[in-house]
Amino acid sequence: MSETTDSVEASRMPLLEHLRELRKRLIITLVATGFGCAISFFFVLEIWDFLVAPMQDALETSGKGSMAITEPLEGFVTQLKVAAVAGLGFASPIIFYQVWKFVAPGLYPKEQHMIIPLVIASTILFLGGVAFGYTVIFRFAFSFFLEVTPDDVEAMLSINSYLAIATRLLVAFGLCFQLPVVVFFLARIGLIHHRDMINGFRYAIVTIFGLAAFLTPPDVISQLLLAGPLMFLYGVGIIIAKVCSTKPLDDTDI
Repeated sequence: MSETTDSVEASRMPLLEHLRELRKRLIITLVATGFGCAISFFFVLEIWDFLVAPMQDALETSGKGSMAITEPLEGFVTQLKVAAVAGLGFASPIIFYQVWKFVAPGLYPKEQHMIIPLVIASTILFLGGVAFGYTVIFRFAFSFFLEVTPDDVEAMLSINSYLAIATRLLVAFGLCFQLPVVVFFLARIGLIHHRDMINGFRYAIVTIFGLAAFLTPPDVISQLLLAGPLMFLYGVGIIIAKVCSTKPLDDTDI
């Protein structure tokens, strides 16, 4: 009976340790995010001015409207949301680090030394996606939307609605640009190799253009602006998979 109990306890320990590790990573992530939000709140007006600049420029150029609030508390609530979004952005390197540290026990010791480079790569790619969305997509998309609006229509844009769509797009672009990191991880655990990605290239093109159509305005140019970088990152992923994959090649793949 004692041996059975010891065996059961031994089998439970890995799961318990895994849950403790998860709790530790979540606590660190929440503390880092809270700290980032607190700092961001002191600069919330400057952050908002920067975030809304593309839309303000489009409104001034078109002369078709302005930003507005539609509820008494909308201004204050929007400031809190801006601080929360900015706090997540500032804490993103720590968040990525905690994610990779949680995954690390499943990797070989040699691969665990790559956590810091992966965190740096994840952060750079995420910020690159956000910067691309802000400088390219926003500048083009907002002007496009206002230009197709009838001349006799005055735009009164809710600041809360603008923040929601801007945040969704920026986060989506940042996550899309994580493709090389995702490919590296899948390659290292032996799920894919470069032949899989080459053979699935036609399906990847359809998926990329479908994603671009979902995330961007309904016009060909803006879809191409997002699909182009994603196709380039897919090509980078093929190279990464070829160098890093642990999946054995079948005879039919060689």
